Amino acid sequence: MANVQEKIQNVFEYLHENAEISWEEKETTKYIERTLSENNCETITFDNCTGVIGKYGNFEEGIPVVGIRADIDALWQEVNGKFQANHSCGHDAHMSMVLGLLWKMEQNPALKDKVAIKFIFQPAEEVGTGALTMVENGVVEDVDYLFGIHLRPGQETKMGQATPVIVHGATKMFRVEIKGEDAHGARPHLNENAIEICTQIVNMLNKIYLDPKVPHSVKMTQLQAGGKSANIIPGSATFALDLRAQTNEAIDELTKKVEKIFETVRELFGVQVNVLHTDGIAAAKTNNEAISIMQNAIEKALGKEALDPELVTPGGDDFHFYTIKKPELKATMVGLGCDLQPGLHHPHMSFDHDALINGVEILYQAVLTTYDLNID
Repeated sequence: MANVQEKIQNVFEYLHENAEISWEEKETTKYIERTLSENNCETITFDNCTGVIGKYGNFEEGIPVVGIRADIDALWQEVNGKFQANHSCGHDAHMSMVLGLLWKMEQNPALKDKVAIKFIFQPAEEVGTGALTMVENGVVEDVDYLFGIHLRPGQETKMGQATPVIVHGATKMFRVEIKGEDAHGARPHLNENAIEICTQIVNMLNKIYLDPKVPHSVKMTQLQAGGKSANIIPGSATFALDLRAQTNEAIDELTKKVEKIFETVRELFGVQVNVLHTDGIAAAKTNNEAISIMQNAIEKALGKEALDPELVTPGGDDFHFYTIKKPELKATMVGLGCDLQPGLHHPHMSFDHDALINGVEILYQAVLTTYDLNID
């Protein structure tokens, strides 16, 4: 196992240093495809997107097919004063653990005829569209079980612990344009100040009320207005909103209220408010059988004391589109404790790399449990 752990660390270091953002993961795809091929996988790539599938095992006997999904894209953010692709959400770790599972299985040749595994290396999770594209490409048509894994912050799950299911919330992102005319700084009566309009929008967002028993939030996360000249009142601006709610029903209600604010602003200020783009991620749909398999896997891999209860989080993941689009799919995502600090999406996110082998062991035991195998 020491050899596997060393290989996992080497792969992690390569992927971390060669991060690529959503839909641009070309070299990552090539690297993973090559690694899969070198380890007895049939590989599938796509003409319409990045990402790669590795088929391992026996797909001829009609046994259940297990999908193991890893997201492969990085974020674009400022790190030490420079904008760059950065794996601050842990996708480099997820890829490394899923490849580690393959290497672990390769140590037990008897497994190959008894399993049918699809390693799904999925692009564009960070923009919420990668899973949908994989579904459209038919990736999960023959899949019966789907397992994912995600690093968790220390305040959610401690190092050496794991939760068998992450109950993500729903998210919705708006990119919006206010379109008006500029005016001289000495003549504020001649236009509507786009910055002040955005301030009004923020105030209105803060007055949205939903059922307080359902966690939710809405906030402005980007704002661009004006140019180099400080004596011009900007009439135009672009901004982004981030909406979150724990249920799909609540995110729909929140969306309607935000859209009503846009209508009110149009009428009140007489400006164009154009929604340029929206993205969204569905809330989790959990499956008891998959959760039970993962509970068993965590206990076998790390011990009964390592099993945490379900983790409810306002964070989102497009993993859940697989079950939205294929409701009969039995799916769950492991939350892995790894002493992650100071938090996901922080430019200097770090974690205890010893947790990577824990993730591999959990996924390995999940495969054995699914197929009712007793191979050490």
